[in-house]
Amino acid sequence: MTDFVQLSVKEKVGYALGDTASNFFFQVFGIFLLFYYTDIFGLAPAAVGMMFLVTKIIDAVSDPLIGLIADRTNSRWGKFRPYILFGAIPYGICGYFMFASPDLSDSGKLIYAYVTYSAMMLIYTLVNVPYSALMGVISPSSIERTKVASYRFIGAFSAGWIVGTFVTPLKNILGGGDEVLGFKITMAIFAVISVILFWVTFATTKERVKPVVEKNTFRSDFSFLLQNGPWLVAFIAGVFTLMNVALRSGGLLY
Repeated sequence: MTDFVQLSVKEKVGYALGDTASNFFFQVFGIFLLFYYTDIFGLAPAAVGMMFLVTKIIDAVSDPLIGLIADRTNSRWGKFRPYILFGAIPYGICGYFMFASPDLSDSGKLIYAYVTYSAMMLIYTLVNVPYSALMGVISPSSIERTKVASYRFIGAFSAGWIVGTFVTPLKNILGGGDEVLGFKITMAIFAVISVILFWVTFATTKERVKPVVEKNTFRSDFSFLLQNGPWLVAFIAGVFTLMNVALRSGGLLY
């Protein structure tokens, strides 16, 4: 049995659309979220900065935890595809509610922002960690996986271009001058599109590689990570890279 599996263009594009769905919100968060929270929703910049810090600390725990859980998942849809199927709707709902702008007191708005942003980051992790892992089992061929990665980044950058180009005119047109309403409708549209694209990813992809099952505990897995020098270097580099992206994107509008 050969380890080469020729993937169709349909499957490659289908997988890439998952990153398009992810970046409809990820890019909005990077470019517009700080501006939205401070200039439209009316939160104090210092409070928003503290919220971002707290939620990222939570992410540092939830990301590897979701990965460990996904690795231990077994279903008729595979290990990773069920998270894309069942996580799509909560993902869209949480993304929309972040921009729903309820009429609350200042403290109520801050609590609302904490709850909705934390929920969105958790469901984002719940969908995107398995989505990323799916690429490793989509084909036993490293050549085909490399091709899939190329399609994936085209999908991601396409979403970034759409967000950077169309969010501002869309929220101005749809809101009729009301930025709160404009963001609400725009993000509702993005939420629906994201759900559909995730379902397309689920429907067009297949898990062909069955990872070797090892009976490790969560504690032993974390211990192995902390002893893995290259992983620690990649982790630190990733943190600083994402900090750079967040700073550049967050200051773009200003």
